[in-house]
Amino acid sequence: MELQDIENAQSLVGLFLQRADEQGDKPFLTAKVDGQWKPISYAEAARQVCVLADRLVAMGLNPGDRVMLVSENRPEWVIADLAIMAAGCITTPAYTTNTEGDHCHILDDSGARAVIVSNSKLAQTLFAAMWRAGHAEHVIAIDGVSNAQSGQFTIHQWKELVSGEAGAARAAVEARIAGFTRDDIACIIYTSGTSGSPRGVMLHHGAILHNCLAAGELLANDFGWEEERFLSFLPMSHALEHTAGIYLPAGMGADIWFAEGLDKLSSNLEEAQPTFMIVVPRMFELLRGKIMKAVEKQGGAATFLLDKAMALGERQIAGKKSLQDIPVGWLLNATLRPKIRKTFGGRVKALVSGGAPLNPEVGGFFQAMGLVMLQGYGQTETAPVVACNYPSAGIRLNTVGPPLSGVEVKIAEDGEILVRGECVMKGYWQNPEATKAALQEDGWLHTGDIGHFDEGGRIVITDRKKDIIVNDKGDNIAPQKLEGMLTLQPEIAQAMVSGDKRPYMVGLIVPDAEWEKQWARENGHAGLDTAALHALPEFHKAIKAAVDRTNTDLSVLEKVRKFIIADGPFTVENDQMTPTLKIRRPFIRAMYQERLDALY
Repeated sequence: MELQDIENAQSLVGLFLQRADEQGDKPFLTAKVDGQWKPISYAEAARQVCVLADRLVAMGLNPGDRVMLVSENRPEWVIADLAIMAAGCITTPAYTTNTEGDHCHILDDSGARAVIVSNSKLAQTLFAAMWRAGHAEHVIAIDGVSNAQSGQFTIHQWKELVSGEAGAARAAVEARIAGFTRDDIACIIYTSGTSGSPRGVMLHHGAILHNCLAAGELLANDFGWEEERFLSFLPMSHALEHTAGIYLPAGMGADIWFAEGLDKLSSNLEEAQPTFMIVVPRMFELLRGKIMKAVEKQGGAATFLLDKAMALGERQIAGKKSLQDIPVGWLLNATLRPKIRKTFGGRVKALVSGGAPLNPEVGGFFQAMGLVMLQGYGQTETAPVVACNYPSAGIRLNTVGPPLSGVEVKIAEDGEILVRGECVMKGYWQNPEATKAALQEDGWLHTGDIGHFDEGGRIVITDRKKDIIVNDKGDNIAPQKLEGMLTLQPEIAQAMVSGDKRPYMVGLIVPDAEWEKQWARENGHAGLDTAALHALPEFHKAIKAAVDRTNTDLSVLEKVRKFIIADGPFTVENDQMTPTLKIRRPFIRAMYQERLDALY
């Protein structure tokens, strides 16, 4: 596939239509319908994009108007996004997990004139927000939404809007996009809001195309490019999936399959057999835990091999592979590795981790199991990838790899990572103050991340600048490192540490649910409710043993001296996690700060 086409493209729509003409009837978007995987070809997707764009213009939408898109990952998401841009409008994606307040904020802030929603359940929350915000004039329902739900809004049905021949519509789209430039805004993606209200990041066509070109070069050079297949799982409203899960495979002529959800991910992996997949670190942590528990249940030789694999992973992280690793590798190739690869479909070339820091031990575990882990780094404001580990650069999982081609990175005097290049956003929508604070006049973006370069030119991320804990002696402590190490313990599912302006670190611990049930059974407390169980001194002692094990690998300053047990897990629903499973510290502190303070 010609990478030069991506380099020369002036818009995402133009690149897609070029690929659609080349690929024709080749599958592009594949999803399960009535229990069967059914593909939509490149040619058919292009027809629907052009026809829908024509209908959006007929509704009275003007160039630059915002269209909000609320849908789970499915073929219609991609077609809608392309059609919105083909109409000259700007896509404003929203998470399906958004509350009414979240939707209202995006509707108010973006001034969206139209919304596209996928189903009746999502429409309930969205319509409630629309009645409050009062901006949107049009609703497009993909399926299962009745006019009775909408009240004051007229609902346009998806099937009607995408039906018909594309001849005149295609000509109109081509005439429209002929005037597009790489500098035009393609979408406004709202940040996940770990510390406050989401801000609308304005990403132009060139930013996303630049990311696609650099990532495409990396994959083509290190893995070759044949009949590639991506399994889409991370929400498409997230910048990483939007770029690397839609426009990278589309620009490279690949096939995209859509996972049905977390509960069916295992079976979907076996059925889809992807060659690439993007996953957030929390998913890798969960998968690692499940694999380890399954192997430990077998005991004997399986446990021995698991220990050998983990030791091999540790040496790979440190870059200290030795001759003794060769027989271990042979043994793993004949036993555990084929089974692990099969759980990912058997054809996977690489797993991409992004959206949050990946604990090196977790990455090392999968690397030792024979899977190639590409940990990337970036943020919504950089469309989103800045750097990535890849084989030819020497994968070191305690780093995020070197900057991508065409991306400049430097470290400020205070350790903050600064980024410059075409991938950098235009700014925050209707927020000049925030834009000025983040973007220097000479184009350098303040990422808010602290880090440095290693001896090989790879970026090492220490922590978020705003998250750094400064104790009462003025020492800086990175909480993400501590939290990542705590959650490696089988007893601990989630953790948040605290200690700003305090003499020592304390923690908030969410016990692992499966471990908790097993402990209760084995200790004669199976009938107790969660609160009563957590109050038992012996339960607290069991959690303390896990914290103490973690402390043996921490410096004196970093050791977690005391802790409390959380009332429940951190979730998206209780506002304690973002949709990409990063913890929202201010929201968690608001609930637990008094109890944490009482530990001193």
